[in-house]
Amino acid sequence: MDAKAINTRLEEKLKGLEQRLHMLLRSDVEFVELIHEDLMSAGGKRIRPRLALLSSELLGGVPHEVELALAVELLHSATLLHDDLVDDAEIRRGRQAAFRRYGNAVSVLSGDYLLSRVLYLLAETGRMSLVVLLAEAARRLAEGEVFQFQVYAYADHSRDNYERIIEGKTAALMRACTEGAALLGDAAVNERQALATFGHAYGMAFQMRDDYLDMMGDSKSLGKPLGGDVREGKITLITLELLAAHPEEVALIIRRGGKGPGDIERLRALALHDGVARAVVGEISGWVSRAQDALSVFPATAAKGALLDLAEQEMVRLR
Repeated sequence: MDAKAINTRLEEKLKGLEQRLHMLLRSDVEFVELIHEDLMSAGGKRIRPRLALLSSELLGGVPHEVELALAVELLHSATLLHDDLVDDAEIRRGRQAAFRRYGNAVSVLSGDYLLSRVLYLLAETGRMSLVVLLAEAARRLAEGEVFQFQVYAYADHSRDNYERIIEGKTAALMRACTEGAALLGDAAVNERQALATFGHAYGMAFQMRDDYLDMMGDSKSLGKPLGGDVREGKITLITLELLAAHPEEVALIIRRGGKGPGDIERLRALALHDGVARAVVGEISGWVSRAQDALSVFPATAAKGALLDLAEQEMVRLR
C-alpha cells in the first residue's frame, strides 16, 4: 500500500469514526446533545484517533482499533471541557468555550458524560489491560494539570517541571494511543516499546509546538488571541528562557497575566531578539527525531511513513 492509499484508507476510517461518535454521544437530554453537537461541529485535528489507527495499520490491523480511537478522543474531549472551565478560557477551537455558553455545571457534567462513554468503549474491547493503560494515562493527565497549578502557586518554575507537566497533560495520552494499539494487537515486546516511545516523544513535540504557537504563531490561524498561556499563568519553554534572561521584566509580565499594554508583543519581540524562539524550535526538532528513531524496529511501509510524516509536521504546523 502506497502513501496515497494509506491516507485514503485513514480518511475513510476517520469518517466512519465520526459516524460512530455521533451515535455514541446521542442523548435525549437537550443540554448534553448541545455539547455533543459542539464536539462534532468543532471537529479538531483528531490527532489521537489518527495515532491509534495508524499504529494499528503499522501492526497489520488490530482488533477494536475503532474503540481505542474513540476512547482516546473522548477522554481528550472530556478533559478539554473541564480544563476550559478551570483555565477560565474564552475560546476553544475558534469558538466560545462551552462553559461560557451553557454554564459551569453543564460543561463539567457533560465532560463526565463523555467519560462514561469512554468506560463503555473500553468494556466493549474486553481487554482489562487496556482499561489499566487508559486509566494510568487519565491519572497522569489529571496529575499533570494539577501539578501545573502547583508550579504556578509556588512559582517553582524549571525545565524539569515544565517537561513533567507536558508529559502528563499531553504525552501520556498520546503514548496510550500508540501503545494501546500494540496491546490490542499482542505485539512483540520491542514493537510495543517502540510505539510507546514514539507516542511519548511525539506528544512532547506536539505540546511544545502548541506552546510555541501560543506565543509565536498567528492568531488568525490559531483561532484565538496569542499569549493565552501567559494569561492563564502557564510557563512554557519560551517564558522559562526569557525569565532567565530578563528576570525582573518578564516576571512582572507573568505576575500580571500579560494584561499590561503590549505585554505579549514585548515577550514575542524578546523571544525573537534573544534567539529563544529559534532554540525552542530546535528542542521540538529533537523530540521529533526521537519519535522517528523509535520506529526503526519496523520495516518500511506506508503506515510507518505516515507516522513519520505526522511527527515531521510538528516542525511546520501552524495551528
